[in-house]
Amino acid sequence: MTEKILILDFGSQYTQLIARAVREANVYCEIKPFNTSIEFDKTLKGVILSGSPASVNEAEAPNVDIEAILSKLPILTVCYGAQLSAKNFGGKVEKSNKREYGRAQLRIQKQDIIFKDIANNSQVWMSHSDSITKLPANFELLADTDSIPVAAFRKKQDNGHSLHGFQFHPEVYHSTEGKKMIENFLVGICGCQQNWTPSSFVQETVDKLKDQIGDSHVIMALSGGVDSTVAATLIHRAIGNRLHGIFVDNGVLRKNEFQDVLNIYKTLGLNVTGIDAKDMFYDALAGKSEPEEKRKIIGKLFIDVFQVEASKVLEAKFLGQGTIYPDVIESVSVHGPSQTIKSHHNVGGLPDTMHLQLVEPLRYLFKDEVRKVGLELGIPANLINRHPFPGPGLAIRILGDITKEKVALLQAADHIYMNALKKFDLYSKVWQAGTILLPVKSVGVMGDERTYEFTVALRAVTSVDGMTADWAHLPYEFLAHVSNSIINEVRGINRVVYDISSKPPATIEWE
Repeated sequence: MTEKILILDFGSQYTQLIARAVREANVYCEIKPFNTSIEFDKTLKGVILSGSPASVNEAEAPNVDIEAILSKLPILTVCYGAQLSAKNFGGKVEKSNKREYGRAQLRIQKQDIIFKDIANNSQVWMSHSDSITKLPANFELLADTDSIPVAAFRKKQDNGHSLHGFQFHPEVYHSTEGKKMIENFLVGICGCQQNWTPSSFVQETVDKLKDQIGDSHVIMALSGGVDSTVAATLIHRAIGNRLHGIFVDNGVLRKNEFQDVLNIYKTLGLNVTGIDAKDMFYDALAGKSEPEEKRKIIGKLFIDVFQVEASKVLEAKFLGQGTIYPDVIESVSVHGPSQTIKSHHNVGGLPDTMHLQLVEPLRYLFKDEVRKVGLELGIPANLINRHPFPGPGLAIRILGDITKEKVALLQAADHIYMNALKKFDLYSKVWQAGTILLPVKSVGVMGDERTYEFTVALRAVTSVDGMTADWAHLPYEFLAHVSNSIINEVRGINRVVYDISSKPPATIEWE
């Protein structure tokens, strides 16, 4: 069975980064709210307590029984977690004279396995308003900084388990050797084998899917995106053609995408039915300009089309979905299941009347891990490395009402843009790019003729996860090439602009 690290989340904005650092060390981990009941089975090797926006001195400060956990497993505590452990064992945590935020140099005062191969004065990242001013009697100081008397500490137990605390955040980019410190905890202290790899994930997941599904059939909506394609391929590995994929052309896909994606599915051996529903969607969207209304129309009609096709698979008892770990984490509040941050996403809110059980093989993977698994499965790199694409497709990149003619214009312009990004070796350097058709026309001149045609905006951003994004600084020569190509080749567009807004305050998509 796969060994595991449990991360207890106190609400820190960096908790997912801790999980990513653990996963990058080829160790499996899960994030759970701090008030989760812990199952101490043989696979659990250690526990990490995250940071938090709260203060340990608040009356309602989140708390856990650290001593009970330490009686069974090693613990690494980060920022709030470190302050909580110091306070719970009899130390003192007080408000700092000033908020300590930013880079600091870690001065190692006592060598420890947690600092194996770590340089003295290594840069770390602070983000806290409380400080540990007095350690409990049975704790040892391991490191400080110019302004922090306690930057790292340890507590050793008679049972051999240890508790380590960091006042800084080892998981963030600015802690230059922080991930190595986390790896030292995983390997040197918890004894993890570092054998959680894409290959091991594929084998273990396929075996689990075989047990879960048995002789039943699975239906699944496919979008041509990375998550649904990887999930479908894993399910297909387990049950073959008892997976029934349904790929709906909603009329607002990218140029040639419907047939291109169906061809890829065929190459992968997937059992997929393509449904051409373009005209149904165009009719339903006619005259609709409000973004949320367009989204709801597309979502509802998709469900209707999917249900009709799915009802033909009488043997189906399961619904496959490409849910990934950030969706799961964001659907559970650190204050308990009663305070949900956002609803669990699915393929559009399929009705309960379908009476299907969920199959979610990617439920515990981050996006970059999904891509690695996809490559391990032999899915073509050009599909695995595709930019994110909105569920409502080009409908929210056409500002205003939707017509078949506008879709054709945008598809043609976007096709030129995407191909140019690839030709100039820029596609992989941006996180997401797209073309937006604006609801304005302007005067232009082509030859001796006056034109009055549409404007498109080009959008390209750099990002890690889409939560924040900077506009991509694409070369002027490239932008000139794309502009000339679109204006010369797409009749109906005579002006091209480039969006230099970052998120926040702007969003990546315009609608």
